[in-house]
Amino acid sequence: MARLSGKIAIVTGAASGIGKAAVDLFRAEGATVAGADVSEGADHLVDAGREGDVKALVERVAGEHGGLDIFFANAGISGGWATIAEQSEQDWAEILRVNLIGPFLAIKYAAPLISQRGGGSIVCTASVAGLRSGAGGAAYSASKAGVINLVQTAAQQLAGSGVRVNAICPGLIETGMTRPMYDMARERGQEARIGELNPLRRGGEPEEIAKAALFLASDESSYVNGAALAVDGGLSSSHPTTRRFDIRML
Repeated sequence: MARLSGKIAIVTGAASGIGKAAVDLFRAEGATVAGADVSEGADHLVDAGREGDVKALVERVAGEHGGLDIFFANAGISGGWATIAEQSEQDWAEILRVNLIGPFLAIKYAAPLISQRGGGSIVCTASVAGLRSGAGGAAYSASKAGVINLVQTAAQQLAGSGVRVNAICPGLIETGMTRPMYDMARERGQEARIGELNPLRRGGEPEEIAKAALFLASDESSYVNGAALAVDGGLSSSHPTTRRFDIRML
């Protein structure tokens, strides 16, 4: 069954990783998808944190295809692991511009058109780093916490419009952003330790996040709104602990 049959969707950050996996999956499920990215490899070259770019993208896609049903605001940057003392105002401004202003612009310009089609879904990529500290740098974590609050606020402000707004909070996923970490672990022979802090004891794949985005984009999640869905192998289910439980003791 094509779960997005007849739907028109935009996905940002579509050139690689989670965005590319989502484009492929959404198309396989019947949607007409416009992939956008600041890098080559997507349908449209767009800076997701620039208002003019996002406005033009939404208007173009809706004009060419007769409307818009889904916007997956996935584009983001990490900013590295520099401490607060090591980061500059410019570092913070750029990370917030892409990671937080980007989803704000997606909601601002996509929501009216989605509402005109009778309702639909906006999905924003947040992170487990936005739930609590320890999973990213300060600016990155703050930007993703902002995304979580943004979808909650937007869901309320769009009450009665038929537009649902939700966030996905991925854990450790192998993407272009995290590849240096994965490569370093492999070079040291420590690949087996990737994801060891979550109960599933592994990292995630972009396709696993894309499947969560598909659920939130589809009518199957018709009563899910203003939510932040953690897809992290269980990492965020606990505070950090050094204690190891023996399953035989349970």
